[in-house]
Parts: sequence; structure tokens; C-alpha cells
Amino acid sequence: MKVEHKGHTTIIKNTQGKTEEFLQKLLHEYHTFKNQNLILDLSHDKALTVDDVKAFADITKSHKKEKKSLVLVADNVNFNAVPKSITVVPTLLEAHDIIELEEIERDLGF
Repeated sequence: MKVEHKGHTTIIKNTQGKTEEFLQKLLHEYHTFKNQNLILDLSHDKALTVDDVKAFADITKSHKKEKKSLVLVADNVNFNAVPKSITVVPTLLEAHDIIELEEIERDLGF
């Protein structure tokens, strides 16, 4: 797990490959990241499935309750099969754009 800070956003990369292990490690360390916008880069796991992405539903829900954004980066999943409550994009640039848009929405009171 590689952690990188960029402005008001923290990028956490899965460097080990197994998404389940990455999620467990993230949940264990979540208290240190809960007040930041998060980009979770899962693009390293080429065997990523929609079910793996759905496993992030609970952490996504709790993070949004904190009024922070959580975006997953995965370029090899069927985006149409992912629930709308989970934000998944194919690139890091798009993840940053989504976070910027959500920050603007929160500032405007939406």
C-alpha cells in the first residue's frame, strides 16, 4: 500500500495485487484517512472483478457521511455493473476531477 498526498486529497495505491488484502489493510488504517478525500488506485490488480469493487460499498458510504469523497480507479471492470453508490473511474486524472466537482457541490450546499 503506497500513500501519496496531493493537496486536499490522499491517493492510496494497491501495490500488492490482492484487493481483499488491500481493503482489510485500508479498513485497519481508515482512522488516519477518514477526514481526507480519498482516491483508491486499484489499477494494479488486473484480476479485479465487479464483486471486488462492491466490497468497497460500506467504506464508500461511511466516507460520504463524513462529507468527503472516495473514488476508485480501476480500468478493467464493467463500469455499468458497478452500483451507482460507488464512484469508479478509469484514470487518476478523472478521479481528481470527480473530487473537485464534489467539493464544489459541497461548497454550494448540494
